[in-house]
Amino acid sequence: MKILVTGGAGFIGSNVVDAYIERGHRVWVLDNEFSGKRHQVNKKAVYVRKNITDHKALEALFKKIKFDVVNHHAAQIDVRRSVVDPEFDARVNILGLLNVLVHAQKNGVKKILFASSGGTVYGECARPATESFPEVPLSPYGVAKLASEKYIQAFSALHGLKYTIFRYSNVYGPRQDPHGEAGVVAIFAQHLLAGERVTIFGKGAQTRDFVFVGDVARANVLGLTKATNQILNIGTATEISVNTLYKTMATLTKATQSPVRKPARAGELARSVLSYAKAQRVLGWAPRVSMSDGLLQTIRFFQK
Repeated sequence: MKILVTGGAGFIGSNVVDAYIERGHRVWVLDNEFSGKRHQVNKKAVYVRKNITDHKALEALFKKIKFDVVNHHAAQIDVRRSVVDPEFDARVNILGLLNVLVHAQKNGVKKILFASSGGTVYGECARPATESFPEVPLSPYGVAKLASEKYIQAFSALHGLKYTIFRYSNVYGPRQDPHGEAGVVAIFAQHLLAGERVTIFGKGAQTRDFVFVGDVARANVLGLTKATNQILNIGTATEISVNTLYKTMATLTKATQSPVRKPARAGELARSVLSYAKAQRVLGWAPRVSMSDGLLQTIRFFQK
């Protein structure tokens, strides 16, 4: 297949690109390097440094290549920035997506795979959220992700564009950017390995569902031919508290420094965890990498 991966120089996107190339697909990467890093892009991929909001650039690219599939990972990923500057968030995450959809539809793309966010779409989760849970995003970023899902479904109904939408839990692993609130595993790894103290906000009892990026990439491979017109959670159905994560990583890095405790951040979720039962049923996907193995791989990456 000829596949375009937007945001393919980023943390998750670059891992997806590797997985596609390993399976013999021809891959193009579109990235503006706002948060992506060109050195992470597989050398067998064709690299295009452009912005998803650039109408003329996308028009020319889609007309020239005639992609079979578009994998859309390009996004403004900072939840806090979306709160401070919701207009910028919408310009990238909604209008950028629409630009991709319009050119995909006009140029015969058969399917789009979209990276959504279970961690922001569902809000608080008293138990593992299924895809039928109420959608209650509490940030402009979450609203934009949900709106993007609806636009994709509308294009499918109107134009027959097939899709698979993945609602990720908290993705971690090699290449994760430690500079941002979403990358707690990367942030902890960087500080612990440097002998620095990490900051834990609130009591540290807040829980998250951490899924390894290699497992996420495998879901994107399966989604090329399966789970058509489906929305799927990609998580582990397992909650881990920030305190437990810190203790585990401190042990793995042999760190002895205690964390810095600061007041809880306004609006932070207490619990976020996703059921993957539907993904297992319709995609044949389940997480394979244990948290301990995934953390070891991540720590080794930062040691380099």
